[in-house]
Amino acid sequence: MNFEKLLTPQAVKVLSSTTSKKRLLSELGELAASAYGLDAAEVLESLLAREALGPTGVGRGVALPHARLDGVTKVTGLFVLLEKPVDFGSVDRQPVDITFALFAPEDAGVEHLKALALVSRTLRDTAICAKLRSNPSASTLYTILTEFEGIKAA
Repeated sequence: MNFEKLLTPQAVKVLSSTTSKKRLLSELGELAASAYGLDAAEVLESLLAREALGPTGVGRGVALPHARLDGVTKVTGLFVLLEKPVDFGSVDRQPVDITFALFAPEDAGVEHLKALALVSRTLRDTAICAKLRSNPSASTLYTILTEFEGIKAA
């Protein structure tokens, strides 16, 4: 499992005007629709249902929202960098500015867990988060994520 399998360049975005967690989840739905052809309303509904179980803000400004969806054939992801952090109900009560959303088929097993582990492990690295935060260009963010993994694997 690697970022090139999870993420397309079209699934990376920088947002400048998101003001709330719900608006961020809505933006993720719209990005999933444009990048992967998913239904934006269904994505939003699934993300909200998952958040109702407990917030996916993991701390240090990072959130990992995720959901299982009918229309998804393989585990896919979205990366969003927020210019202005939003309250996400994170475990450390810090606002979120880095979001990596994952979507998996309803019957996904270990692949979903491998993807979640990869993203979580990568975004726990303070150096990679600092690099992501200092590069507000979607194409550069995609390159950082995909090249970082190559460096770690080598």
